[in-house]
Amino acid sequence: MKTRPRVLQVGRLLPGLEARLAADYGAYRLADEADPQAFLAAHGAAFEALVCSAGGVGADAALIAALPSLRVISSFGVGLDKIDLAAAARRGIAVGYTPDVLNDCVADLAMALLLDVARRTPEADRYVRAGHWGAPGAAAFPLGRKLSGARLGLVGYGRIGQTIARRAAGFDMAIRYHARRAVQGSAHAHEASLTALADWADFLVVITAGGAGTRHLIDAAVLDALGPEGFLVNVARGSVVDEAALVRALVERRIAGAGLDVFEHEPRVPAELLALDNVVLLPHIASATHETRQAMAQRVLDNLQAFFAGEPLPSAAPLP
Repeated sequence: MKTRPRVLQVGRLLPGLEARLAADYGAYRLADEADPQAFLAAHGAAFEALVCSAGGVGADAALIAALPSLRVISSFGVGLDKIDLAAAARRGIAVGYTPDVLNDCVADLAMALLLDVARRTPEADRYVRAGHWGAPGAAAFPLGRKLSGARLGLVGYGRIGQTIARRAAGFDMAIRYHARRAVQGSAHAHEASLTALADWADFLVVITAGGAGTRHLIDAAVLDALGPEGFLVNVARGSVVDEAALVRALVERRIAGAGLDVFEHEPRVPAELLALDNVVLLPHIASATHETRQAMAQRVLDNLQAFFAGEPLPSAAPLP
């Protein structure tokens, strides 16, 4: 009888996915060990596969080095910034991830944040719950900003960026995007200068990849270009935005507001942001629907199954 490949799980995953990994591969959870490093030193050579989460622990060079028999990594998520792709490539390790299946939900949440910051819906909810509506002497709820017909700048124009653009077109928004290169066939204008895009836009949505190459791409200069009537929405990675610069810009009202699903040091959120009414704060939930998380879990399993069957991974990460 053929021995099943040994799979190591790092970080917590959906219970259903953990159950399938245990049933199909006898997966071992590193989190169950009191001393993970000692366990890896003693047993790391036994594992051929690693399953991790793009938004969790990931797979750095040290973890990959501790698994000398590793042949495949299957990551739950679309981000690759927490996986050392160069280390995997040097060893010939295949890397799978879960793109495409979360495009709709991330784009939906970006639109929700655009509406929230423009029409001040969370603030309005708090206003009603506090009993201010119609209360004697209470100030009227302040006016919001019209989203339809506004100018939308997209920082990043991959699968999710283009999905956001299609939704925004339904709001009759004028759309431009900033990316490393223009996308052939796009109906929207490519803006080579990020600062120029921010200066033009009423709303700037960040949906570019994370990692060293985009760290603090949204800096004080970009925020100043966005200006006191502009809004920032980030559904990418917290590292893409210089959070200290963003806090200063919001506190000093140098931008109008922000909608944030991700943070630079999450789950820690700066206290200054918690105190502001013009900021909508979410706990990294862009892909967090039953349907999308189930599809992501299935893609993790599909990538593993294909690899061990000697077939191409359905969603292979681009290696350097």
